[in-house]
Amino acid sequence: MKKVVLASAVAAALLMSGCSSKNPEVDMSADSNQNMGMMGSSTDTMMSSSDKLQQLLSAIEGQVKTVYFDFDKFNIKSDMQPVVSTNASLFNQSEAQSLTIKVEGNCDEWGTDEYNYALGLKRAKATKDALVKQGVSADRIMVVSYGESNPVCSDKTKACDAQNRRAEFKVLP
Repeated sequence: MKKVVLASAVAAALLMSGCSSKNPEVDMSADSNQNMGMMGSSTDTMMSSSDKLQQLLSAIEGQVKTVYFDFDKFNIKSDMQPVVSTNASLFNQSEAQSLTIKVEGNCDEWGTDEYNYALGLKRAKATKDALVKQGVSADRIMVVSYGESNPVCSDKTKACDAQNRRAEFKVLP
């Protein structure tokens, strides 16, 4: 009985010490001194670098377009070439050179899970290759396949299936 009480007390002490709340120590003097000298500046110059980065990410993601594919294909269609060119121009902006681009390959529901994951990866790689040909650095691009697990439409129609055969882009810091 003494061992159970002793073990419970030790466990409670460990639990309490592990869950202590401590406020992080942050030196705000550098930011506050910098902002004090800029009181007359425009709001653009007062934005922090993380705010500017977030604004750039939002702007690019708002303009980037999805690349669509034909059934059971992973080659970039001729009508999708302008989309790839536009996206490459966005990614090649001087402000965006430090950003990473994630290309997400997706499929419709037809085929096995394994087949669709492989096809989604081929679509993502084909899109990456097309961006690289447009001057985007291959080191900045990562590819991932979601297969059929990330549909944007779930209706049982050909038009819906066509919306799910795509490569989408996420821009990461």
